Amino acid sequence: MNDAFQRRMAEAARLMRSGSLAQATAAIQQALGAAPAVVEPGARGAPVGGGGDVIDVEARVVPEPGARPAAPAAGPAAAAESFTSGHYRDEAGGRDYKLFVPAGAGVGRPLVVMLHGCTQDPDDFARGTRMNALARARGFLVLYPSQSQRASAQRCWNWFKHNHQARGKGEPAILAGMVGDIAARHGVDPDRVFVAGLSAGGAMAAILGDAYPDVFAAVGVHSGLPAGAATDVQTAFAAMGGGAPAPRRSPRRSATPPTIVFHGDADTTVNVVNAERVLAAAGVSARADVQRGARHSRRIWVDAQGAERAEQWTIHGAGHAWSGGDRAGSYTDPGGPDASAEMLRFFLAHPRR
Repeated sequence: MNDAFQRRMAEAARLMRSGSLAQATAAIQQALGAAPAVVEPGARGAPVGGGGDVIDVEARVVPEPGARPAAPAAGPAAAAESFTSGHYRDEAGGRDYKLFVPAGAGVGRPLVVMLHGCTQDPDDFARGTRMNALARARGFLVLYPSQSQRASAQRCWNWFKHNHQARGKGEPAILAGMVGDIAARHGVDPDRVFVAGLSAGGAMAAILGDAYPDVFAAVGVHSGLPAGAATDVQTAFAAMGGGAPAPRRSPRRSATPPTIVFHGDADTTVNVVNAERVLAAAGVSARADVQRGARHSRRIWVDAQGAERAEQWTIHGAGHAWSGGDRAGSYTDPGGPDASAEMLRFFLAHPRR
């Protein structure tokens, strides 16, 4: 790694700590232009074993989330489909992940971030949602961050803790940093980065949309809760049961990204009242019934100016499960409408700019 790259990245780190994010981004972009490679030869980012299917990337400094990435280096492996394991770490902490990259070279592809629910892991969630099959057909990347048992015995994202609910703190900071790192290394279109999750993952997706509207163009919340719904375990159970008051939406400079919500009206784990609370927290105020099916109702929500901002899917008779999912994964309801396909349709219709 050359001296110019190291000097610029050290300066970028100093600027980020001081809060000068725009200057830090410029320094990082200069550094990336000067650096021949992101991972040094022989570093821990090299493939493990003969199959090359485990990648461990440890990022010490990452670009400001939302910055346009530099084009990745071309290579013979760029055209091969892969579903690889990795690890991301920065000053906020670290988490494992799995990343699906469809076959075919090129930059400017969308990225969908999928946050699993409690007791699940990336492989289970990928099987249950079948998001990789959609990615293979439509040519986008899928990132599955993995919650650690050290952070949560049941592998739940810590959506209900006050130190994991804001920009620059805890798990939201780790996840946004991970997304920025993956986006930069794979040439992702920064205007088409989306996040979705189930249950605790859905609640964390809502937090990410709230905290990082400059990173995530749209949000999908399945059987989840709104940002700020709880601050500890006791209030978490009250919110899940529908008994807690709806969280107040604090003033902010940027609007919450467009949001699509799926929820079963027979969910005994997270009460269906949380679906409308997610949308209320996202700032939408009016709705119109659009479609009713044998097992679902679909509504379009608009903002004060009448622009479409959200969709709400209520799955009749469904419990705490991913609608239209595959039985090969946990917490799935194969008989419902396909939440993965509908979320993808919604996402691609709502790029950030």
